[in-house]
Amino acid sequence: MTGTVSGDFELTMDELRVVARYVAQTAHEVLPVFEKTAPGDSRPRAALDAAWEFVNGANRTKLQRVASLDAHRAAKEAPTEASRLAARAAGDAASAAYLHPIAKAHQVGHILRAAASAARIAEIGAGGDPEAGNRAIEQARQRATPALTEVLHRFPPAPAGTNRVARLMAALDASLRAGPGKS
Repeated sequence: MTGTVSGDFELTMDELRVVARYVAQTAHEVLPVFEKTAPGDSRPRAALDAAWEFVNGANRTKLQRVASLDAHRAAKEAPTEASRLAARAAGDAASAAYLHPIAKAHQVGHILRAAASAARIAEIGAGGDPEAGNRAIEQARQRATPALTEVLHRFPPAPAGTNRVARLMAALDASLRAGPGKS
């Protein structure tokens, strides 16, 4: 164990790395969507790089916090919904190093929002077809490790929300909590 963060429960640095890896894998897959629409903006790429540094064993530092904020600013400036979601996923990857061990449902977003955003990007790419999003959610469920699911269970369920990303996140959360092969 390489350190522990305490709150309502404990999270080890190794567990934070599991979460950051899951989020970074998703962000890596969708980052080209942002880079295609904003090729001169390197902020989301820098956030993803900062996330991978942490995942690969570096200490979490100001680098992840600053890069995350910068990527989220890039998301606000992005020209399309898909590019906004991709930049936000990169920001989420960097900020995963700082997941708070507090029993609040909104914390689940730090674990699953990038995957839900990727599912929404898939829907957009398929002309708005919700089945594309459902398939992406299933792939995200399959990619989740037992260690990630164990961390997720320490938090209350994700709120259903009113927008499509929130609903996709809630569906992924419910599927992961139901257990393997249950959706």
